[in-house]
Amino acid sequence: MSDSEFDLDLDELSSAEEFLEYFGVAYEPAVVQVNRLHILQRFHDYLDDLDEMPDSETARRALYAGLLDSAYNDFVNSDARTEKVFKVFRLHEPVSVEVPLTELFKNGALHASKI
Repeated sequence: MSDSEFDLDLDELSSAEEFLEYFGVAYEPAVVQVNRLHILQRFHDYLDDLDEMPDSETARRALYAGLLDSAYNDFVNSDARTEKVFKVFRLHEPVSVEVPLTELFKNGALHASKI
């Protein structure tokens, strides 16, 4: 299977600005300067969440443009810490742990008389 012109174009893009310009997404340089990796990661995450990719190159191009626009706009009125794109921002979040009561009584960990 040979790569389409669209696929070849994508292979040449490397910066957030190049992606935004290629897909015609209007952007504020200051937003991109601070969030470039987050925008590209969110764009990648949106692509990964797709169940099906359109066959038509025109449809794919439009889909990518819309997803990149959404990824960029996620950071226009928000920030990296709030959006938590990367794992490092989720490390110290509270974690909910449920332990069934039956587990507490196993191996003599707790005695009913102590409850």
